[in-house]
Amino acid sequence: MGETLFLAHRVPFPPNRGDKIRSHHLLKAVAALGPVHLGTFGETDEDMACEVELAGVARSHCLVRRTKPLPQAGLEALASGKPVSLTAFASPRLHGWVAETLARYTIDRIVVFSGQMGQYVPAGFDGPVVIDLCDVDSAKFEAYARDHSWPRATLDRREARLLAREEERLAQRADVTLLVTEAEATLFRSRLQAPDRADVRALRNGIDTDGYDPARVDRHPELAPDTGPHLVFTGQMDYPPNVAAVARMASTILPHIRLQHPTAQFHVVGRAPAAEVRNLDGQGGVRVWGEVPDVKPFLASADLVVAPLTIARGVQNKVLEAMAMARPVVLSTDAATGIDARDGEHFAVGQDDAALVRHALALLSNPSAAQAMGQSARDFVVRNQGWEAMLAPLAGMLSAPQGCRDAA
Repeated sequence: MGETLFLAHRVPFPPNRGDKIRSHHLLKAVAALGPVHLGTFGETDEDMACEVELAGVARSHCLVRRTKPLPQAGLEALASGKPVSLTAFASPRLHGWVAETLARYTIDRIVVFSGQMGQYVPAGFDGPVVIDLCDVDSAKFEAYARDHSWPRATLDRREARLLAREEERLAQRADVTLLVTEAEATLFRSRLQAPDRADVRALRNGIDTDGYDPARVDRHPELAPDTGPHLVFTGQMDYPPNVAAVARMASTILPHIRLQHPTAQFHVVGRAPAAEVRNLDGQGGVRVWGEVPDVKPFLASADLVVAPLTIARGVQNKVLEAMAMARPVVLSTDAATGIDARDGEHFAVGQDDAALVRHALALLSNPSAAQAMGQSARDFVVRNQGWEAMLAPLAGMLSAPQGCRDAA
């Protein structure tokens, strides 16, 4: 294959959060097919320190620090009639680099990771364009609007409406549009005005089963087996669905578990905990760890991993990671979406708080059953969820245009 322009809304290094894990493996798969030119954004000092990694995988790259405050992005969005999600990632510098790269190199195809980056695809580019939306973001903002009151709900409805318009444009522009699950792809198709003109496919998330191998990970020293039991939640902790899940766990699920297990501890592990999360630390068995060097020792120490999400789009990496670590997982119906595992064998799905409490208590009272579920979970992801298998269809998508597209 020839050369590829790869555009990602967050630098795919280090692969330490859901979207960066997916873009990291997607980038590596594309780079294995031929030279790659990477345009992306960084948000932290850690992100901006990834120049060596970028130079190692890409023939050329442009890493722009994203510093635009959200209020500024919001004002620009109101003035332009665009979604805030697009104005937040609008950069004259990156636009210039894309133009220079297309002029200097023979770019045969463009891969776009996340809808925010579709604005950088030139209308006149005539090679294959593959856009990985991951999730249906417009549907996510519709869910936010239902959960919020005025004025936030009004802003969320505006964002949902404008993102739906942009998603339609991208689907018609791309040769292939990717979503993270078949359910998400079906939802996306159902929202398009011209679904017959869009090639929409599912490309599921994988898991590094060698990296997430309990045989290679030691327990965390502060989560001793003679204390607890230990319940663990991992994730980016300023992400609203994760914040809501942790609040739900702490307020309505954990207290019922502690009636039978008074020393049960709920560990919240993940960077940038929001104030609502930080305020839970020390209350009723909750410990908020914030950012840690490695989540795997926490998973290795967990009697249960919990994922009581009420809003969940696509595949939850946190669930796959826990399963790969042979941990029993108790999760909501939404959190189980996109993982073709069997309820009761590979994890335990609860449709409401009472069911989640019931599953948690049953597994905590039967360690052998919990261990068997964890081992079944690991066996499942080893067989079915490796990244190599998940990304195998990518080469065919990039080899030639797959159908009609609108250059608008």
